[in-house]
Amino acid sequence: MDTVFSHTPIMVSDVLGLLQPERGGIFVDGTLGGGGHAEAVLKALGDGGRLYGIDRDDDALRAAGARLSGFGDRFTAIKGNFFDMRELLLAHGVQKVDGILLDLGVSSYQLDAAERGFSYKAEASLDMRMDQSAPLSAKTVVNEWPEEELRRIFWEYGEEKFSSKIARRIVEQRQIQPIETTTELAALIKNAIPAKFRNEPQHPARRCFQAIRIAVNGELDGLNDAIQSAHDLLNVGGRLAIITFHSLEDRIVKNAFRTFENPCICPKSAPVCICGRKPTAKVLTRHPIVASEREQTENSRSTSAKLRAIVRIDPETGTY
Repeated sequence: MDTVFSHTPIMVSDVLGLLQPERGGIFVDGTLGGGGHAEAVLKALGDGGRLYGIDRDDDALRAAGARLSGFGDRFTAIKGNFFDMRELLLAHGVQKVDGILLDLGVSSYQLDAAERGFSYKAEASLDMRMDQSAPLSAKTVVNEWPEEELRRIFWEYGEEKFSSKIARRIVEQRQIQPIETTTELAALIKNAIPAKFRNEPQHPARRCFQAIRIAVNGELDGLNDAIQSAHDLLNVGGRLAIITFHSLEDRIVKNAFRTFENPCICPKSAPVCICGRKPTAKVLTRHPIVASEREQTENSRSTSAKLRAIVRIDPETGTY
């Protein structure tokens, strides 16, 4: 494999400022990738701290393991999906933690390694699996899912306004012969949309590729539950920071954080709260933090990134 697993961590100083690993304790990088964020956290964490890194990509685990080997037993790599964070940590005897980071983006390696099939720019077999042992691939989605389901994911996950036209064209083509490669699919998508929309600055297939990737890896299915689970793992004073890369993810994160801070379900007309639900977290980012202009120039993949964070509070006292 020619491509080296690289990971340029986004908004590192902002992440560290929100997580405050210098406090010490147990931290979790739920989306380890190449270990860039994890390395920064470990350097700030001090000798007494521990960090557990979770990823479902074997290549990521190998790369991060090599990058972080100098930290010895202060770092533990775990194969799995952060959706199952509680169970994965319990298997290592960890019940509560002091900080969690979730970077929901696709790694540079996964995008740049043509053979992984994430990119519409290089020819490869349709794949897009973050966990290459998983049964569902992009090829299955494109060639076997019903037209209506394709239309739905293109619209919901890719916000593609020509979702119906593209889904219809895919079904017509696969009835002739299966769609096998990324470039074949990208060209088909481009030709399915009206001609005046084909010369966008970015390839018109990018939204559908995003949608297929999300569907293949179940990136949104259960994300809200995963955020709840991460919240529940935090000690009082523990912090959860999440980096998102598209509006669907960001909306889920924002709404979850708002609910932690204001869980009351009483009617707005009620003079006092009678539901008894108390805040369990304080939002640390009233507006999402975005990468600086310099970082966006140096790392184009940071352009759409948004960072939000909460700190766990004592529901009885409201303090941390």
